Amino acid sequence: MSSVNREPIPAARPVIGEEEIDAVVRVLRSGRVVQGPEVAAFEEGFSELVAGRHCVAVNSGTSALHLLLLALGIGPGDEVIVPSFSFAASANAVRLTGADVVFADIEADSFCLDPAAVEAAITPRTAAIMPVHLYGHPAAMDRLMPIAEKHGLAVVEDACQAHTAALHGTPVGAFGSGGTFSFYPTKNMHALEGGMVTTADAEIARTLRLLRNQGMEQRYANEIVGANMRMTDVSAAVGRVQLGKVLDWTEQRRVNAAYFDQHITASNVTGPSVAEGARHAYHQYTVRIEGDRDAAMRQLTEAGIGNAVYYPTPIHRLKPYWEPDQKAGRHWELPETERAAAEVVSLPVHPSLTAEDLDRIVVAVNELGENQ
Repeated sequence: MSSVNREPIPAARPVIGEEEIDAVVRVLRSGRVVQGPEVAAFEEGFSELVAGRHCVAVNSGTSALHLLLLALGIGPGDEVIVPSFSFAASANAVRLTGADVVFADIEADSFCLDPAAVEAAITPRTAAIMPVHLYGHPAAMDRLMPIAEKHGLAVVEDACQAHTAALHGTPVGAFGSGGTFSFYPTKNMHALEGGMVTTADAEIARTLRLLRNQGMEQRYANEIVGANMRMTDVSAAVGRVQLGKVLDWTEQRRVNAAYFDQHITASNVTGPSVAEGARHAYHQYTVRIEGDRDAAMRQLTEAGIGNAVYYPTPIHRLKPYWEPDQKAGRHWELPETERAAAEVVSLPVHPSLTAEDLDRIVVAVNELGENQ
């Protein structure tokens, strides 16, 4: 087994450098710290990553999803089709609007929504489809969009893990009715905390700006019922710095992933697939492990290799969803979701990895095959 004398390699590592620190200090000294010029400039800059769409900054990726659904008019009586193999926030945002969550299965290769499963799940109450670009791999938007158009459905892209990912040249967040991104510290770019909504519709963008700011554009002139989900200028300043870095960071993630693709040879480990025409942003490098996954993870940890399971329990099996569905007599048949939850492990792929780190990870993973 690999030596553990060296520092452990973390599964994720936020990059906060002197430029980000200087930007924060500059904003703090300015006295304009919430929903000010930094936020506006960040929105304008982020638009370049999503084919020029309108961008509305908020305080988290979850808020981005929630407000986009509200801006689209989704609420009680509606259904939204969501993958169960995702972080709970994807479904939570739907529930917070009062709409019902309908779970659909994923495709084995991409871990993203299966278009055939989505079409089979559509009912007269379906109002929207929520593709999640999981781990940084774009969902099959080229097959999902025609389904949505055929049935007159909104498409809400959860791109919280997929900054700069694309499919056939179109960036994620620029396909549907709107897209959402997160800037949580573990994400591919991280503005300390925050989120972004993208949309091609100027009216939706205006509604989003009202919703994030107590329903008002002019102070004390409330037009609708809104919330306080504003982004701080401190976060926006960090985000602006990282806009100049995220493309390079993505390329480094892709280089790291290519190294793993080439050098991981363990017979019980299957690396991630990339669909034709897809630009994978590698938020995670997620493998499938055949056999005793827990033992494999312990072995990796002992070798100093950070690792994690995203996500061990599918959303439909979490208490807030499982118990109501059981009472209502609803049972979801999601075989690929269940299989993925039982097999996946994510390895470090972040841009801070050194050549030595990459080699250590490969050696440790390949030793899993020797010890099966």
